[in-house]
Amino acid sequence: MNPYYKDYNEYITEIFPGMKVQKLSINAGFSCPNRDGTIGRGGCVYCDNTSFTPSYCFGRNTVKEQVEAGKRFFARKYPAMKFLAYFQSYTNTFVKRANGVGVSSGVDSLERLYRDALEQEDVVGLIIGSRPDCFPEEVVEMLGRLNLEYPVFVELGAETSHNPTLELINRGHSWEQTCDAVDRLTKAGIRCGLHLIFGLPGETEEMMLATVERACRLPVDSLKLHHLQVIASTPLHEGYQSGRITVDPFSMDDYLELCVKIIGIVPRRIAIERFLASSPPEKVVAPKWGIKNYQFTNLLLNKLKEINSLNG
Repeated sequence: MNPYYKDYNEYITEIFPGMKVQKLSINAGFSCPNRDGTIGRGGCVYCDNTSFTPSYCFGRNTVKEQVEAGKRFFARKYPAMKFLAYFQSYTNTFVKRANGVGVSSGVDSLERLYRDALEQEDVVGLIIGSRPDCFPEEVVEMLGRLNLEYPVFVELGAETSHNPTLELINRGHSWEQTCDAVDRLTKAGIRCGLHLIFGLPGETEEMMLATVERACRLPVDSLKLHHLQVIASTPLHEGYQSGRITVDPFSMDDYLELCVKIIGIVPRRIAIERFLASSPPEKVVAPKWGIKNYQFTNLLLNKLKEINSLNG
C-alpha cells in the first residue's frame, strides 16, 4: 500500500478484489457540445483528442472490434486480465451523437452502446468520460440502472473550479455544473472522478490548490491530475506562439513541489489516479520533460520519502 496517498491500484482493488483489471479505451464516434455548435465551436483551447487516444481505437468501427483489439494489445503483457470498457474520446454522454441521433432516442442509443461493451468477454465494468453539462436526468437514471448490474464509473472533465478560467479556455461549462453533476450521479450510486488541469492560463498556485480543496469537498471517489501541455496545432498553441494567451509552463521540479502540496490536501478516501498528462512527444510544444507517468510518480514518491525522513 502506498503510504502517502490512495493510488489507482489500491482504489481498483477495493472494487475488484483478487482481479487484475485494465482500462480499454473506446472511441465511439461522439462529438462535443462546444465543437458542434450546441454551446460553442472550436472546442477547449488545449484539446487534441488524438494525442491521448490509443492507436487500437482508430480504423475500427465497432465497440466489439475495439475491445477485441485492446484485449490483444494487453494480452502480451498481462494474461488472465479483466477489463473496464473506457469510453474516453470526446463527450460520451452527449446524446446528440455525431451521426445525427437526436436527444429523444439518444439515451436508448447510449445504453445499447454501453451494453455492447459490457457484453464482451472479460469486461467487468464501464468507465465513461464526459463533461459536467451533459448529464440530463434520463442519462443519470439509465446509468443508475446499469450500475445495478456492473460497476459504472464516470470521469468528469472539471479542469478547474474558477469560472473565469473555464471561460478563457472555452470550456463551456461552470464549476457549479460540475458540483451539480457529481451530486446527482453519486445519489444514483455512480462512482465519480474529476479531471483537473494545473497551469491553466492566469491561474496562480493558490488558485490551483483552492480547486483541489473544493474538489475534495465533493463526494468524489478519485482525481486524475494533469499538468497543462501545449499541444501542436491547437488554439492554445497558436495563442502561446502569438503571445495572445499567456502560459507559464511548469518546470518538473516546480510541478513536483505542487504535487506534494496537493497530496497534503487530498484525504485518503479519494484516490489520485495519476499526476501527469501524457501525449506523443512529437506533439508536445511545452513543457518538454521527456518523462512517462510512472517515472514521474517514482520521482514524486522518492521526494515524499525524503520529506518524511527529514521530518522524522
